[in-house]
Amino acid sequence: MATPIKVVLQDDVPSLGASGDVVRVRPGYARNFLIPRGLAALATRANLARVEDLRRQAEERAAQRLTEAQAVRVKLEAISVKLERAVGDENKMYGSVTTKDIEEAYAALGVEVDRRKLVLPDPIKTLGLHEVQLRLHAEVSASLRVEVVKKSS
Repeated sequence: MATPIKVVLQDDVPSLGASGDVVRVRPGYARNFLIPRGLAALATRANLARVEDLRRQAEERAAQRLTEAQAVRVKLEAISVKLERAVGDENKMYGSVTTKDIEEAYAALGVEVDRRKLVLPDPIKTLGLHEVQLRLHAEVSASLRVEVVKKSS
């Protein structure tokens, strides 16, 4: 079994640590995942001396991502989409509206939405206006308005 090695995190890694932290990880995880993606560097003397600089850079990147996420939230909350679905007796929908449908509806408007970041516990199976949460950042989420209407025959 390989012995863990020390790496300096250059960016926040969920369930591992924050930028600038020195952590012990398995060599394969560092070599195949962390280092190629620029998330970590080996904990050499030079890299350990740069820890404060790395933390400052990471804080700047995090602040920039936060402001970008807030700007995107304002843009997204001003838009609503309308999805048409076929309905049967008693206004019961055939099928449902999924995250893929919502992603495609926003793409038709020219807005990029990642369906993996949509929080939709269950598919939408009723007509009407629905609020769907979109996680843009750890601290920022947007509330998307999705209106499901009866398809005109």
